[in-house]
Amino acid sequence: MSKQTYRVCFCFRRRFHVAASEAPDAVKSMFDQYSENGTMTVDHLHRFLIEVQKEDKASKEDAQAIIDSLRELKHLNIFQRRGLNLEAFFKYLFGDINPPLSPTPVVHHDMTAPVSHYFIYTGHNSYLTGNQLNSDCSDVPIIRALQKGVRVIELDIWPNSKKDNVDVLHGGTMTAPVELIKCLRSIKEYAFVASEYPVVITLEDHLTPDLQAKVAEMVTQTLGEILFTPGSECLKEFPSPESLKRRIIISTKPPKEYLEAKEEKEKENDSQRGKGSADEEAWGKEVPNLKSLNNSACDKDDFDGGVDNDEEDSDDKSQHNEAPEYRKLIAIHAGKPKGGLKECLKVDPDKVRRLSLSEQQLENAVGTYGNDIVRFTQRNLLRIYPKGIRVDSSNYNPLIGWSHGAQMVAFNMQTGPHNEVFDPKVKLPAKKTLKVTVYMGEGWYYDFPHTHFDAYSPPDFYARVGIAGVPADTVMKKTKTLEDNWIPSWNEEFEFPLSVPELALLRIEVHEYDMSEKDDFGGQTCLPVSELKQGIRAVPLHDRKGERYKSVKLLMHFEFI
Repeated sequence: MSKQTYRVCFCFRRRFHVAASEAPDAVKSMFDQYSENGTMTVDHLHRFLIEVQKEDKASKEDAQAIIDSLRELKHLNIFQRRGLNLEAFFKYLFGDINPPLSPTPVVHHDMTAPVSHYFIYTGHNSYLTGNQLNSDCSDVPIIRALQKGVRVIELDIWPNSKKDNVDVLHGGTMTAPVELIKCLRSIKEYAFVASEYPVVITLEDHLTPDLQAKVAEMVTQTLGEILFTPGSECLKEFPSPESLKRRIIISTKPPKEYLEAKEEKEKENDSQRGKGSADEEAWGKEVPNLKSLNNSACDKDDFDGGVDNDEEDSDDKSQHNEAPEYRKLIAIHAGKPKGGLKECLKVDPDKVRRLSLSEQQLENAVGTYGNDIVRFTQRNLLRIYPKGIRVDSSNYNPLIGWSHGAQMVAFNMQTGPHNEVFDPKVKLPAKKTLKVTVYMGEGWYYDFPHTHFDAYSPPDFYARVGIAGVPADTVMKKTKTLEDNWIPSWNEEFEFPLSVPELALLRIEVHEYDMSEKDDFGGQTCLPVSELKQGIRAVPLHDRKGERYKSVKLLMHFEFI
C-alpha cells in the first residue's frame, strides 16, 4: 500500500501517499530503554513486562513465549538471533497477544456472599431472534446468550394454539412461537459452557393451572438434579453464587389472569409513546447526568400498576387455583405489594424477593427514591428491563441501574460499611487516576472500501476517550483530527480522576470528521476499568453491533497514578 487515487471529477484525480504503520516515538524510546545494541533479549523483555506492563507475576518463560509466538510469523524478517528488534517489538505491542483485558478471565472476587451482592449478566426476551414485534422465537439466541456467559434467561410462556401445551413467545405480537421444552433442553445443555455459576430462568407466566402443572413436570424432568428448589416457601436470604454452582434457578411471580397483565402493559406502553426515539444509534447520545434526575417529578401515580406489570400481587381466584407443584419450583419470588414505589422498596427482614422496573420507571424514580433503591438492592434483587416502545430490540443506558445496585442489569459489588447507603450522586474524593495515552490506530484501510469515509480523499480520523460511571467520573475527551490519513498517530494523553473506579467503564470511540454531514463512525469499545491491564496495549475496536472488526485497533497506554 503506497499510493491511493480518488476521482474528484471526470477529468481530475487526486493521488495520496499511504504510509506504512510505524512505531510511535514513545515506543521507540521504550525500546531503546529496554534493549541493547538494537536487540531486546528475553531478560530485557521480562523486565519490560514487569516494569511497564505491570505484570508482576510475569516470568522469563512468559517473555520467551512472546518471542516464540512472534517467530512463527516467518514471513516477517524482523528477528535478531538473540531477541527482538524494534519492528518485532512493535508487532508484539500492536498484536492480538497484547490485549487490554485478560483473554482468559478468571474469577478473583469473593463469591461466597448472597447473590444480591453481585451484578448478574442478564438477558431480556432471550428467545427472540430479532425485533419485538414479528421476529421468530427460537432456542438459538438462548444458546448464544449462554455461550457468552449470560446468567439470566427470560422466557414468556403461553398456552399453545390448542391450549394443551406450552409455547414461548412475545405475547400480543406476531412473533412465531417455539416450544418451551425445546428451550429448556437447550438451557440444560448450554447453561454452564461459559461459567459454572448459576443460571436464573425468569418466567413471565400467562398459563392456566393445568398448564402450570405441565410446566412443573416439564421443568422437573428436564433439569433434574441441577434444578435448585428452596426448602421453604420464601428465602430469608439468598444463597451465594459459590453454593449455587451448576444449578438452575426458577424465578417468577404467583400467576394471575393474562387480561389483567395485558391491560397494565398497554397502559405502560401508551404512557411511553412519543417520549423519544427507540432507534438511538450506538454512542449517539451522552450518558445522562444523574444530577439532572434529582429534579424529576415522582408521584405515587407514576408507579401504581406500572412496576413490572406481571408482578403485582393479586387476590383473584387464579391465585387460589394455581398448581402447588408449580409454586414449589419458584426459588426467587417476583412481585410487588399493593401501592406505589415507596411501598415496593420496603425491605422485609424475613424474606427476600425480586422486583422489576422498566428503564423509564427507574429514571423517574432515582431522583426521589434513589437511596431507597440502593437500600432495597442490598438484600433483594432488582431487575431493569427495556421500555415497551423499543420494538427494534435496541438497548438502553445501564449506568443508572448499575450505580443504584440493580443486579439484573450488569455486574456488581455493593452494600456499604456501617449500614451506610451508597449515593451515586454524591461527589467523593478520587480514589485513583487513570492516565490514558492514545498513540495511533490502524486497520481501516483493510476493513473498509477506500471511499467509505470520504469519496475524494483518505479519512480524517479523531478519537474520543472517556469514562462512563457515576456522575462525578463521567466525562468524554477528544483528540485532534488528523487529515487524510489511514494510520493516524495522535500521541495524546488524558487523565481521568475516578471516585468510584469499581463502576467506571473506559469508553473509546473513533470517528471520521465530515465537514458537511454527520461524522462517520469508525469503531468503538468499552472496557471495565477494574479489569484493565496497565501498560502499552493493542485495543481492538468493534462495530455498532459489538462485532469485532478484523483489523481495526488502537495502540494505547494505560497507567494508574
